[in-house]
Amino acid sequence: MRTAAFPRRGLYAVSGAHDDRDGLLAWAQAVLEGGAACLQYRDKHSDAAERLRRAGALATLCRAFGRPLLVNDDPALAASVEAAGVHLGRDDTGIADARDLLGPGAVIGVSCYGDPTRADELAAQGADYLAFGTFADSTTKPSARRADPAVLAIARRHGLPLVAIGGITPDNGGALIAAGADLLAVVAGLAGPPAQARAAARRYAALFAATDPR
Repeated sequence: MRTAAFPRRGLYAVSGAHDDRDGLLAWAQAVLEGGAACLQYRDKHSDAAERLRRAGALATLCRAFGRPLLVNDDPALAASVEAAGVHLGRDDTGIADARDLLGPGAVIGVSCYGDPTRADELAAQGADYLAFGTFADSTTKPSARRADPAVLAIARRHGLPLVAIGGITPDNGGALIAAGADLLAVVAGLAGPPAQARAAARRYAALFAATDPR
């Protein structure tokens, strides 16, 4: 695996729906130029061959920027394009199987929703970061259960990067950083043409510049 170090703080950009590969790449370059600290490729619609082409192109772009690429749900795809790692949800491959496939240097992040017990279990299994949410109304997952921001403070006991996701805007993101989030994962808030996505990324990145690291 060719990896860039997973950031301790910053904007975690997550790709949304893009009709074509060029549009996805233009969006990704824009958010990286805007200050995204890492990028996740999330694609629920393309076929396997197109997902491989898109992920490979994103991996090349992220390497050029020196930022890690994570692949949503799919350790095999992450391995195929030499991404930095994978993000796993409740119904995905387990951490141990993903680690066997990707190797010890890969980043394996996990969704903990609003459940500190799940976070305890996944941290013990070797997760590299813990993601919590949703914290506000989310157009990506409108039916998702809300998480209490207090779960972020609880999860700090693991000493792992904590990611907040779900309905995060430049207006509410600062409060989540103050509550304990190290990274803000954003999908809909970064949508739009490249110039709009770049400007939005800068607004999110500025939240970290204005906040002292813990």
